[in-house]
Amino acid sequence: MSNPRVPYEYFHDRARLAPLDGALILVHVVVNVEHWPFDEPMPRTILTPPHGKESLPDIPNFAWVEYGMRCGLPRMVRALRSRSLPASTSCNASVLDVYPRAAEAMLEAGWEFIGHGMHQRSLHTASSEAETIAAALDKLGAFTGCRPAGWLSPGLRETGQTLEHLRAAGVEYVFDWCLDDLPCWMSTASGPLLSLPYTLELNDSVICAVEKQPSTEFFSRVKRTLDLFEREAQADQQPRVLTLGLHPHLMGVPHRFGDLEAALDRLLASPLVRFVTGSDIANWYREQDPVPATSLDSEQEAA
Repeated sequence: MSNPRVPYEYFHDRARLAPLDGALILVHVVVNVEHWPFDEPMPRTILTPPHGKESLPDIPNFAWVEYGMRCGLPRMVRALRSRSLPASTSCNASVLDVYPRAAEAMLEAGWEFIGHGMHQRSLHTASSEAETIAAALDKLGAFTGCRPAGWLSPGLRETGQTLEHLRAAGVEYVFDWCLDDLPCWMSTASGPLLSLPYTLELNDSVICAVEKQPSTEFFSRVKRTLDLFEREAQADQQPRVLTLGLHPHLMGVPHRFGDLEAALDRLLASPLVRFVTGSDIANWYREQDPVPATSLDSEQEAA
């Protein structure tokens, strides 16, 4: 079965896009800010339980993540604000209740809020996926004064109907599909939805928690990615989106934080780079590749 949501397209065959205000490389910093409930199994662990027997509460792994909310996130907010850089936060809506000061700090910093579920749980566990999505968006919208236009599913996990529910809830762009360096139009039963680039390879969750790479690996990957994007974008005059996926408990710890700052400074030093939010990318792309008249599903059925 081929990709049912995004038709395959060879990158060099894609229609040329004009740079955004002269920038060929659009850098999107996404900080994932999550609530891992104290009385539930942790979504990911750094320390396995003795003899392999899990127990609740899981103090060491809960505290590992809570450190990020207490210490790592303030570092990230300060680093981005001191450089006058925009950012987005994919934020569990329950963060507003459990970590209100953190939510206020991100709002004060001008970060764009992206829907990220109610808690850090897969949408597969929801009794009603549609209600969970709507409740999370409503809660974030009431807090920020602007209902989120973007969505990143917890763990990037979708059900077969997630995109339909998101479109029905008014979501305009989704970050779950890490399959291209540029946005793509996706098919849903009720019409097109925009997929914006996200990242697994420049994601501290993968690099630090899954692959357990050395602390310097994040900066090394960002530098090498930028080096290639600079060469490619100038050669074919086609923009690229470079996304950083960050978590306060991973990239916000002291021994890694200097590498995050170095990565930001390396990106800032490039004349081809502009830092953007998700809405910046979506608006830029839609101006040049407007919403398709019909969904891809309808086109396939007609054929």
